[in-house]
Amino acid sequence: MTLTRGLVDFMMVATAASKVGCSLLNSQSSALAHHVKVSAVSVVSKVEHSSQETLSTINTITAEPHVQHPTPIDTPSVPITPIEQVPVEQAPIEKTPIEKTPIEKTPVEQTPVEKTTIIEESREHVSAQVGAKEKSQRSTHTNLKTTSLGMGAINESVKRAVGLSDNSGGSVMMSEKNVDRLVDKLSRMRGAALKMGQMISIQGIQAAGGEKSVMPSQLEQVLLRVHDSANYMPKAQMEKVLTQELGQDWRSYFAEFDPIPIAAASIGQVHAATLASTGQHVVIKIQYPGVAESIDSDLSNLKALITFSNLLPPGLYLDNTIKVTKQELAWECDYHREADNALRFHDLLKDDARYKVPVVIKDLSTERILVSERLKGRVLSKAVDESQAMRNKLGEGILRLCLREVFSFQFMQTDPNWSNFFYNPRNGQIELLDFGACRAFPDKFLALYGRILVSASKGDREGVWEYSKQLGFVTGYETKIMQDAHIDSVMVLGEPFQQTSPDNYDFEKQTITARIRDTIPVMLRHRLTPPPDETYGLHKKLSGAFLLCTKLGSKFNTKAVWDEEVSLKFR
Repeated sequence: MTLTRGLVDFMMVATAASKVGCSLLNSQSSALAHHVKVSAVSVVSKVEHSSQETLSTINTITAEPHVQHPTPIDTPSVPITPIEQVPVEQAPIEKTPIEKTPIEKTPVEQTPVEKTTIIEESREHVSAQVGAKEKSQRSTHTNLKTTSLGMGAINESVKRAVGLSDNSGGSVMMSEKNVDRLVDKLSRMRGAALKMGQMISIQGIQAAGGEKSVMPSQLEQVLLRVHDSANYMPKAQMEKVLTQELGQDWRSYFAEFDPIPIAAASIGQVHAATLASTGQHVVIKIQYPGVAESIDSDLSNLKALITFSNLLPPGLYLDNTIKVTKQELAWECDYHREADNALRFHDLLKDDARYKVPVVIKDLSTERILVSERLKGRVLSKAVDESQAMRNKLGEGILRLCLREVFSFQFMQTDPNWSNFFYNPRNGQIELLDFGACRAFPDKFLALYGRILVSASKGDREGVWEYSKQLGFVTGYETKIMQDAHIDSVMVLGEPFQQTSPDNYDFEKQTITARIRDTIPVMLRHRLTPPPDETYGLHKKLSGAFLLCTKLGSKFNTKAVWDEEVSLKFR
């Protein structure tokens, strides 16, 4: 039986691999034809050289070298140099009329102007062709990696069939070597991969704080390894970005600048510095080159890899997840927007001593550079060792801010990572960082969403279902089992705010996440529509706030927080 099952797996994977192989051959043919066309236009090299270069690229990719992230992204200069010779070679054509008719000297004097124009037009044309070539090569790399995964799966199937594999269960696609291949590829698109992981998690695939996860363990392993694969920019590349954004004399703005980053994230790294003008201690967030430009291609490649790996259930609505992920990544890559978001939050919370927002140095901030006040608190994860009173205060502050952002500000910072919160151990003040993933919510959405939560807090199941239909969570044509699963998950979420809940709600003992997790398989099988776009970030922050309170072991009066921040607005 085992041998038969293994052979069946082998045949299925072999069929999939053959399809991928055909797709790859077609892709390679198109890529080679395009490359020959580019080479002919730009007069860079002959077709033979193009073929050798393509073959060299394929051989290099197949060898799967280890690539440090982020990879320096510089505009190729080699293809452009020969272009400038084109007008020079044509110059003799202009000499004939000059020798025969001296009157034609005036156009000769204007030749440099025409030459410059031709060169600039050629440079722009070649730049566009090179960009298309790089995009084609990036897609080729992904196709080759996908084929490599397929061959790895075939190899694993054969090993299992003859009893030579150490892994007797699980997907043949996720063998140890295939996991390594996926990590290698996803590390090249780290921002997109981690953001996609967040979006998958908040849809309920991975329950916050739960001991078990519905997300496949292999995918969890891949995302964890990608998360831990952060590398810094080389010093020369970092300085090049600063020069491009602040000018050649960028060092003159800072009395001190630490070239060693104090932190690294998915799309940039952070350096400590001191302003030369005021002596103020600041942090400088520097975006990795090419991150913003590669969002579309990275997400397309990521979709191909995840789809081919066949790890996610059909009820995930991957296309909609990718659409929302793309929007959030674009927001986070715009540091002008983040600076404005930070200023907005600073104004909203300036009169509440429970929170502190760093001051942004707007004059030194650009689309890829963000300079702001350096906060001196501790990262929130260290608060687990603080007193119970301190942990209670921090947990209440986090949940209160989450609810206030939605229902009072109608403007939320949607990334609840530990690293985005510091705290002052002397007074329990929460210090807020990173405002890239902020979004506003329209009135109509919040009016209906608030009614859903208020209905849950009152134990009103019919209200939860009716307002969910109006908001677009469900269509109204779902099966009874789907209807019950949806209502149950929302009712559980409202428990801490019901009048029957304890006056001192103990997050360390809560079972909310476990019970919500139990409804996930049903909803993934039976739901008929993806959730509203606004809920991706909102639920990511709300579930993150619950998780932070749970990890802190906070105990506080959740009903009082609910009454002050939410219920009074819906009477």
